[in-house]
Amino acid sequence: MPLKNHQLEDFLNSKVDQYNRPDFIKNDPIVIPHGFSLQQDIEIAGFWAAVLAWGQRITIINKCKELFLAMDNAPYDFMLNHKESDLKRFISFKHRTFNATDTLYFIEFFKNYYTHHRSLETAFLFDSEDKNVENGLVNFHNTFFDSPTAPARTKKHVATPERKSACKRINMFLRWMVREDNKGVDFGLWKNIKPAQLICPCDLHVDRVARKLGLITRKQTDWITAVELTENLKKFDANDPVKYDFALFGLGIEEKF
Repeated sequence: MPLKNHQLEDFLNSKVDQYNRPDFIKNDPIVIPHGFSLQQDIEIAGFWAAVLAWGQRITIINKCKELFLAMDNAPYDFMLNHKESDLKRFISFKHRTFNATDTLYFIEFFKNYYTHHRSLETAFLFDSEDKNVENGLVNFHNTFFDSPTAPARTKKHVATPERKSACKRINMFLRWMVREDNKGVDFGLWKNIKPAQLICPCDLHVDRVARKLGLITRKQTDWITAVELTENLKKFDANDPVKYDFALFGLGIEEKF
């Protein structure tokens, strides 16, 4: 199907309308931050849910629920006010290769960060004239690991374009925080990053469908591939290309396109 074919644009727009609705939430990791109302809780829960978004969706959701239950379902308050003894409850937490060492460093980072900042958005800021969020992701990675206690092993869980990663989980988190379209799925909490600057999360399902539709030609899947996909999606909507994540992901995981 040719890239500039209006049928493809109409097809993708119809799939955005089909999947970008509240019904999408209950079976997706975004259900985790939707369980909170305080902005800082949404940021912490959203970031963690995105990082843990690896494997079966129901398992991801259950592991996130287990994690935040250990924080009395008040992650922001926990980050600022926990005692050393409270950390013992996380020693056995594990999801895939994400373990207690990673969990405890995440808690350390959030405690230090929110002691000085109101919103996690500040850690992602970059030049407003930048074409996309690449520099913001690099800045965030540097900020996240700007501690002498940062475990080397934890760096594999927080991607950066500097390592050529497609950064699919971080890009998904940014979609959640930045996009605002009154559909009830994405939060639209952050106002300094424009939806046009977002990069489409390029996970296995999105990658496979995008290649079938001719939206990706690059052989490997890396940061350049994610940018290529996003630039092609901008031909359909230059201001909000990442809305098509709903279409590509839905086609891949729900319809086995």
